[in-house]
Amino acid sequence: MSWEQEKHRFYDFIIENNVIGFFDEPLTLKSGRKSYWYVNWRTVAEDVFLLDKVSDFLLSFVKHLNFKPDCFYGVPEGATKLGVITQYKWAFDDKNIKPGKYVLSMGRGKPKEHGALKDKYFLGIPKGKVILVEDTTTTGSSMLKAIDDLVENKVNIIAAIGLTNRNEIRDDGNTVEEAIKKKNVQYYAMSNARDLIPKLNPNPIVSNHIKAYFEKYGSRKIT
Repeated sequence: MSWEQEKHRFYDFIIENNVIGFFDEPLTLKSGRKSYWYVNWRTVAEDVFLLDKVSDFLLSFVKHLNFKPDCFYGVPEGATKLGVITQYKWAFDDKNIKPGKYVLSMGRGKPKEHGALKDKYFLGIPKGKVILVEDTTTTGSSMLKAIDDLVENKVNIIAAIGLTNRNEIRDDGNTVEEAIKKKNVQYYAMSNARDLIPKLNPNPIVSNHIKAYFEKYGSRKIT
């Protein structure tokens, strides 16, 4: 099945599992912005069955992009489990898998203060051609930090992929795509808030709040 077909199923999956939704009162995000809408993959990441499905969607997207990575690495800690599960599937899809060919890498939530540089940020440093994976990107700060940690360890990042992009402008005036590109990494989003929100038909009050939010922070207006 092509990604264009899978994409519709992925969007349905997001909506059916309440990954995106609305608040009656605004919530302050990690970025400090107050939002009447959320993108939250954490509940899905707690469920083995659902996370397995997300991993399949991710692999389909990667094949659509014609990437052939050696390692999937999840941004700590939100995408750690997704990175591990996807790497495991990817490796065992290789009929020529053997000891030492694929690393199972995890990032540390807090850098280790002592020891070798390779152990400072990672439990198993990513090797070969690496795809960096994140669940939700707002300003991209966590992903940008992960890129810096990987680059410091001379890791070859061939792409950065987000499950959902909130389509916001950063305080420096850049989109997430632009900020990551400045790190010489191309960012790809599997889904976009600007496409998802209209499918949920928010009530008029919330809709007006969301339009105002995107007037202020959005990389493209919601209509």
